[in-house]
Amino acid sequence: MTGGGGSTEPALQGALPTPDATDRLGEALAKVLKGGDFVALRGGLGVGKSHLARAVIRAKLTAEGRSEETPSPTYTLVQSYETRDGPVRHADLYRLSGADEIEEIGLFEAAELSIILVEWPERLGALAPSRRLEIQLEIAPAPEGGAPGRLIEARAHGEGWRDVLSALKASLDAPGA
Repeated sequence: MTGGGGSTEPALQGALPTPDATDRLGEALAKVLKGGDFVALRGGLGVGKSHLARAVIRAKLTAEGRSEETPSPTYTLVQSYETRDGPVRHADLYRLSGADEIEEIGLFEAAELSIILVEWPERLGALAPSRRLEIQLEIAPAPEGGAPGRLIEARAHGEGWRDVLSALKASLDAPGA
């Protein structure tokens, strides 16, 4: 797996053998992401980008005693959730044809206060924030007789990601991960 250049931290790699492991990773992220954090979720169709983003959102809402639908933003492009920690925005840019359409959907409104989770971030082009966490997901080979899991690589760009990377590492290193 490869990430982009300019990172301030080495890449963190691991495996998510089950959907539950992906949910636990989302819960770990939910505890440490804060306003101004931009998470770029990379990978092909069906690798679990939406699953991970929705796990983060559900964990944030559950921590507040709330249970809400967390639909994929495939057709709405952006889903927003108000939390005590500020807005959480989940965007799926797959259907956009270019960066010129980003302004129309309001993705970066109040970005300094929002946690922004973006699928298909390559559609941002030069608009991608220099301070971001990139998470690359790939399908792992299936064990004999089992379902395939996922491989993950996280790479931080810019400062202020140490706590997030530590939480990711702890989740990936946890028994049963």
